[in-house]
Amino acid sequence: MNDITTPPTPPTRRRRARAVIAIAAAAVLVGGALTAGALFRAADRPAASAETASSTALETRMQSLVDAGYPAVLAAVTSPDGDVENVVAGEGNIETGEAPPIDGEVRIASNTKMFVSTVVLQLVDEGLVDLEAPIDTYLPGLIRGDGIDGTAITVHQLLQQTTGLPEYADQIAADAFGAQEKYISPRDMLDIALSRPAGFAPGEKWEYSNTNYLVLGLLIEAVTDRAIAEQIDERIVRPLGLEHTYFPAPGERELRGEHPIGYHADVPGELRDISAMDTSFAWSAGAMVSTPSELNTFMAALLNGELLSDASLGTMQTTVPAGDELWPEGAYGLGLQRYPLSCGGVAWGHGGDIPGTQTRNAVGPDGTAVTVAVTSLPWAVVSKDDDEVLLEQYRIVVEALDETLCDR
Repeated sequence: MNDITTPPTPPTRRRRARAVIAIAAAAVLVGGALTAGALFRAADRPAASAETASSTALETRMQSLVDAGYPAVLAAVTSPDGDVENVVAGEGNIETGEAPPIDGEVRIASNTKMFVSTVVLQLVDEGLVDLEAPIDTYLPGLIRGDGIDGTAITVHQLLQQTTGLPEYADQIAADAFGAQEKYISPRDMLDIALSRPAGFAPGEKWEYSNTNYLVLGLLIEAVTDRAIAEQIDERIVRPLGLEHTYFPAPGERELRGEHPIGYHADVPGELRDISAMDTSFAWSAGAMVSTPSELNTFMAALLNGELLSDASLGTMQTTVPAGDELWPEGAYGLGLQRYPLSCGGVAWGHGGDIPGTQTRNAVGPDGTAVTVAVTSLPWAVVSKDDDEVLLEQYRIVVEALDETLCDR
């Protein structure tokens, strides 16, 4: 599983791995194991070691991710009745050995797409957007290029990642540290995408492209005449009472609340702090910040029908095949992914990757919501040139999510 899942029939193993790791798998981008830090289950209170009998299964599972090389893990499990179990493991600061903050803020990357799709479908419910209308209806003359025609691409196809629009983020995010302090406007990013040819005709197949959600961000602003950050805040964040979930303001680089340090590396294992970052390159495809428990609250509210009409939620959950090596039977709806669980049934969520953070999250069949966030991407701690090792580093986080949902 990844925040998006890779193309269902990718041409090569290397392409599958790259999609799982970077853009296709997350929001936008894109030695050895570190010593494990202490486990904490409540603020400022150390819990028992993962090796002791008193450790919970969740604690032990999260500690295993630290043992595999991730600097820190933050996890939240929210029961159907709203009870929350928070666990952290590892070191929120590898220089000081300080534990990560309980339910700290993290960059949720492509989970932003769930928020964007929810706003678009709210606009559909309000009669302001037609899912089957071409995007040219709302952004006239803007979506044009080699094999690209905005009159032939529907809003529905944008939401479902079946447009054939080329990716923009790979070029921008090729150098994560170089992009860390750089502002880039949505229109400049769109220009990058539209300078490339279409990958296929609209509706022909599914293939993840952050460009689809860049365009949807522009759609929201065009229809509402307001900034996307304001729309997400007014329509989702404030109604749900989320205090640490936000779309960063232009130029905002620091996280606003308590947070672990997010780490990235040019050379695997040589970790550098990348917490402060201008995420304009991710924008409506992956710029948002939240905490594990607040992301659970949002997912649960969405799937419980608190944010959309029954009809729109049903459309959102109508999927096309979108499997990858981590979740071969995965499927993609409208900004929402469906994953079969090892214990039976399916979970719904998304996931996201951005330098410094990887999140995997979903709601299980009984309504339990789980988010697991680790404070680096896999290729910061293992070689990105070894596809099998890299995929395994992704797989262990996916398996932790699956096992946690299946434990409930």
